[in-house]
Amino acid sequence: MKIRRKTFLAASAATIGATALAACGGNNSNSGSSNASDGGKDGAVEAPERADADLVIWTDEKKANSLKDAAKKWGEANGMSVAVQIVATDPQANFITANQAGNGPDMILAAHDWIGNLIQNSAITPVQLSAKATESIDEIGMKAATYEGQVYGLPYAVETLVLYSNNALTDVPEPKTIEELVEAGKASGAEDILSLPIGEEGDAYHMEPLYTSGGGYLFGKTAEGDPDPSDIGVGKEGSIAAGEKLKELGAEGVLKTSITGENSIARFTDGKAAYLISGPWALADIQKAGMDYTMSAIPGFEGMNPAEPFAGVNLFFVAASGKNAVNAQTFLQSIAEDSTVIEEMFPINPLPPVNKEIQEKLASEHPDMIKNAELASKALPMPAIPAMAAVWQPLGIAQANIVKGADPKDAMESAGEQIKSQI
Repeated sequence: MKIRRKTFLAASAATIGATALAACGGNNSNSGSSNASDGGKDGAVEAPERADADLVIWTDEKKANSLKDAAKKWGEANGMSVAVQIVATDPQANFITANQAGNGPDMILAAHDWIGNLIQNSAITPVQLSAKATESIDEIGMKAATYEGQVYGLPYAVETLVLYSNNALTDVPEPKTIEELVEAGKASGAEDILSLPIGEEGDAYHMEPLYTSGGGYLFGKTAEGDPDPSDIGVGKEGSIAAGEKLKELGAEGVLKTSITGENSIARFTDGKAAYLISGPWALADIQKAGMDYTMSAIPGFEGMNPAEPFAGVNLFFVAASGKNAVNAQTFLQSIAEDSTVIEEMFPINPLPPVNKEIQEKLASEHPDMIKNAELASKALPMPAIPAMAAVWQPLGIAQANIVKGADPKDAMESAGEQIKSQI
């Protein structure tokens, strides 16, 4: 199931195959893959051929390009050859298939919400991080890396949705409530009060902050604090209350299904929207447009819950059946103790860092990236359980239909039943 979001952290799914970047001698996709779908003929997944090196790491193109030189330097200092390979499509499915066949990589750099599915397929192994390493990482990073009480990777970067305001259109750059945002947006005279991607099929990822503020939740919690797939919030009272708020915003023209992942950022940078809900991936276009803008936390509805967007974290995972598992653990422990490799990746592929030391170093030159990381620390880690794949489509469609005027109770209850039937 594809997540309709434009994201730094989720690997893109564009073309089949892999290109090796031997370290040893504006991702424009609007879909990130939570549970990668099968590709190739008759649903078969074609795994890339493993590179011949002492340590092999798989990831998407942008992260591979940022990692290859730093990994090569690390390998030379430690007497190892390192190969960083690009997995261009269905990286999760390719990784699982290759791991099961015994010809996969030793590590993979990917989004934390893969964890549940990777564990279910015996594709990754737990890791042990020292106290020094864990103390250097924002709490949100460690939360995202932990599944059923065990840590499954080294957190590397984080992202969340934020509110951007066009200061040339509104004199309320940081509205404290959705109601204040709507009032200011109307006063601005802008064509769109808020640019938030929905489309005809919905976008549950971008809608999450409004959904949670209105009272909705996706999964309850187990005694250990993990998402509980036996407790589905969609269809319950809170989701219906959230749906009522979404319907009101749709009726007012604040939310529009004509705004999509393809045009939401452009509506803002073209001066047609007073506000935009998006992530750090919007910064390049906003800054290129030379806008006077403010970035802040997404407000919630007055008198209701705080808005909680998702936080996504990228991790270095160790493959369960990698040829050189010891080398993978050595690399992971090394970069956990010394952040040089991760720091050297930033200029090539700027991502909000989760390492506190790197945040301090970059704060003056890249304040918005660091602010996104700070706001992510207060966000909701995207559920990493396999059941999350069943949520995106039914909830997204229900929300889009509600924005267009459907009855919130009927739409949410129907979506809840669909989700339950798939889990």
